[in-house]
Amino acid sequence: MTRRLGVPLRVLDIDDPEQEKLADELVLKHGDFTEDYLIPQVFAEYDDGAVKHIFTGFSEAVDITKARWDDFFVSEFYKRKLI
Repeated sequence: MTRRLGVPLRVLDIDDPEQEKLADELVLKHGDFTEDYLIPQVFAEYDDGAVKHIFTGFSEAVDITKARWDDFFVSEFYKRKLI
């Protein structure tokens, strides 16, 4: 996805205390925050500083999360970003 969009990818590892703090701040400000928030959460960060929450995983099953990713890749939002 990042290659197709021509943007860098940043992955935050919540097992690393410094990265966990950054992830917590990002999810608190822009994502689906609860005390035990779900991962993955995916955001688009724009050059002007704006952040858009794109996706939150599902706790029910990996298959459900995969199906929602499949939906995202055919979404109008994603298609517009490829133009």
